[in-house]
Amino acid sequence: MPTRQLGPFSVFPIGLGCMNLSHAYGTPPPPEQGERLLLAALDAGVTLFDTAALYGFGANETLVGRVLKPRRDAITLCSKGGMAGVAGDDGVLRRVIDGRPETIRRNCEDSLRRLQTDVIDLYYLHRWDKKVPIEESVGAMSRLVEQGKVRTLGLSEVSAATVRKAHAVHPVTAVQTEYSLWTRNPEIAVLDACRELGIAFVAFSPVARGFLCDALHDVSTLDAKDIRRSMPRFEPAHYARNLALLPGYKALAAEAGCTPAQLALAWLLHRREDILPIPGTTSVEHLREDLAAAEIRLAPDLLARLDAHINQQTVSGNRYSAQARSEVDTEEF
Repeated sequence: MPTRQLGPFSVFPIGLGCMNLSHAYGTPPPPEQGERLLLAALDAGVTLFDTAALYGFGANETLVGRVLKPRRDAITLCSKGGMAGVAGDDGVLRRVIDGRPETIRRNCEDSLRRLQTDVIDLYYLHRWDKKVPIEESVGAMSRLVEQGKVRTLGLSEVSAATVRKAHAVHPVTAVQTEYSLWTRNPEIAVLDACRELGIAFVAFSPVARGFLCDALHDVSTLDAKDIRRSMPRFEPAHYARNLALLPGYKALAAEAGCTPAQLALAWLLHRREDILPIPGTTSVEHLREDLAAAEIRLAPDLLARLDAHINQQTVSGNRYSAQARSEVDTEEF
């Protein structure tokens, strides 16, 4: 099987983002469906599994830990801290970004318990808490490495400048950010910083939150709790303009002899050898479709036409709301 390097780990080029088994896109599937999906991923050769303390406020880590524990030595297990569910005075759990050292330590210990493992292979700072110097947060994470609780460190949704500051405190193994044909922000500076420092790049939402699967045509059908309802490019006016890109995109997929989702993943794999996409799905059929993209070869001319057809200038709407943009540290077009 083909592999790519993620720091010291050799992994299948396409990993599994586990978030939507418990979080974000409306009512999550029942745990038994999530278990089937995870076991199918293992059987299909997936070796990179990505979760976080935030997802389902711990439920995702609990599911992943229970199902993957028997195969723990065969996988690279990634999780994230610094953003988790915190109970308010009313007892309701709400998402809180907190990068203080004591919180990061507690998040990690909670994750280890839920994941039923002694060590997390790659532990990300899920969001940089801008009230805490990045050096302090990464310093706390480096102590987790020293204690044997974590093997390597990563960062999520950060700028090139922040990557460099963090890397000066402790080597960063991976940076994870949204990246796809319709979200090109990493191309501004982060991808170059990663290459310069020898850091792998993990691309989440590589099929544009379903858009590049040609699976969502009517945003009014989205679940009331689906996070896409708060994203500008999924607002009806923007989305109508974005849908106009799909016929040309599907024609390119047909020319390449693959599905639209596979074309999106193959495009990422062709960008650079240090990029690893982590699509998420609740469907075993879609999982197998995604993984087959690792074998697709795209001609340079087709890649050039893809770049010209869907990019930051042709897509309508921001990827995040103003509030969400204030919580990330990425360069923005």
